[in-house]
Amino acid sequence: MVSVAESLVRLQDLASSPVVARVASAFAEAGYELALVGGPVRDAMLGRTVSDLDFTSNASPDQILAVLKPMASAWWDVGRDFGTIGAKVAVTDDDGVEHADTVEITTYRADAYDGVTRKPVVAFGDTLEDDLRRRDFTVNSMALRIPEITLVDPSGGVEDLVAHLLRTPSSPEVSFGDDPLRMLRAARFASQLDFRPTDDVIEAMEERRETISIVSPERIQAELGKLLATDHPRAGLELLVDTGIADLVLPELPALRLEPDEHHHHKDVYQHSLTVLEQAIGYEHSRHPGEAPDLVLRWAALLHDIGKPATKKTGPGAAVTFYHHDLVGAKLAKKRLTALRYDGDTIKSVARLVELHMRFFGYSEGVWADSAVRRYVRDAGPLLERLHMLVRADVTTRNRRKADRLGFAYDDLEQRIVELQEQEELESVRPDLDGNRIQEVLGIAPGREVGEAYRWLLELRLDEGPLGEEEATRRLLDWWSSR
Repeated sequence: MVSVAESLVRLQDLASSPVVARVASAFAEAGYELALVGGPVRDAMLGRTVSDLDFTSNASPDQILAVLKPMASAWWDVGRDFGTIGAKVAVTDDDGVEHADTVEITTYRADAYDGVTRKPVVAFGDTLEDDLRRRDFTVNSMALRIPEITLVDPSGGVEDLVAHLLRTPSSPEVSFGDDPLRMLRAARFASQLDFRPTDDVIEAMEERRETISIVSPERIQAELGKLLATDHPRAGLELLVDTGIADLVLPELPALRLEPDEHHHHKDVYQHSLTVLEQAIGYEHSRHPGEAPDLVLRWAALLHDIGKPATKKTGPGAAVTFYHHDLVGAKLAKKRLTALRYDGDTIKSVARLVELHMRFFGYSEGVWADSAVRRYVRDAGPLLERLHMLVRADVTTRNRRKADRLGFAYDDLEQRIVELQEQEELESVRPDLDGNRIQEVLGIAPGREVGEAYRWLLELRLDEGPLGEEEATRRLLDWWSSR
């Protein structure tokens, strides 16, 4: 439970931090109002780390820049048309060490929306209170006037923060009508802050979901990425599915809610996928504590089974199968991430992980030869550690004996990979002869036949391990003469 008294103390600490105090003093001396607004106020009150310093002021962009320049080591005005000026402000602590923080200051806004696009007609406002009322949620509609340290909360954000509620300052129909992206932000905050949207917010999300079509794919990608980057994305993803918004921005997810057969011969693929995502995040945290969220792993975990609806078949005895769902899922993952305008490397990596996620289960049924282990490593390439985490996360069975068997089998596989890597530098498996040497041995010019010989030697290397140049040359000549 959030303590109001503790929250106010945290706000005082934030206001007295060196960079905030320096900026506040400069604006006060220049005769302008200044307030910390939105995320930093909310996060400080919750005891969360404040990573962004967002301010608002009655000063115009030109006036803001004039105040900031003397104290800024760098500044930028790419958001000038929207009233925003950014700068790096440096301060020296008591130990004489200089620190620089990024600040962004925006002129009070009083925008209007046309309901056709989510881009507002930018208009500067006159008061802090009016600026706050136009924001997305009440917990983001609080401001801290500085340097006097006065909390401004025209919409009851403190009460909602204490109750862990997501509510809009105006009616949610109007708020989401102004900017449909706010519906995706509701899902993100549900996960990021562990806040519950009010009933009218959920109803408005259901009623206004079709308007998400006016939001660009890039902005949808950004919000979904921020949602997946939270420690507990399940709540937000379930909210998107339950309100029907996921049908429009990530339809492969609700499609996983397959109709169960009368004998329950297959598990709930939708809930399974959410659990795999949660477990993958757990492995990520344990293996790389404190590092940035791995969106490639998280997308792969969420999408790893999206090929199942298209491949579901019921056989004799009502047995349900999903043959080749890994291959189908890889294609679907590539298509979805392309539609969301992800970069090529991310798309390729996620699709490859989805394609490979079933490969291990053949190992659990019988120990592989060294050649199969080499191929597993070769096919995973730089994604090997992510594949380790994904495959382990994919074990969600409640049967403890089965879970232990799979876990022990993967422990064994990882150990064998380590041992082979130590022996053979497995990550960079190459034939014993390179392309130039192949040409010399066979007396041929560059072309298709060199590629065929290279691939044959690579398969030989994977099957038998390192042969050495002399033996590889002999075997290549034998293969060449027998063609």
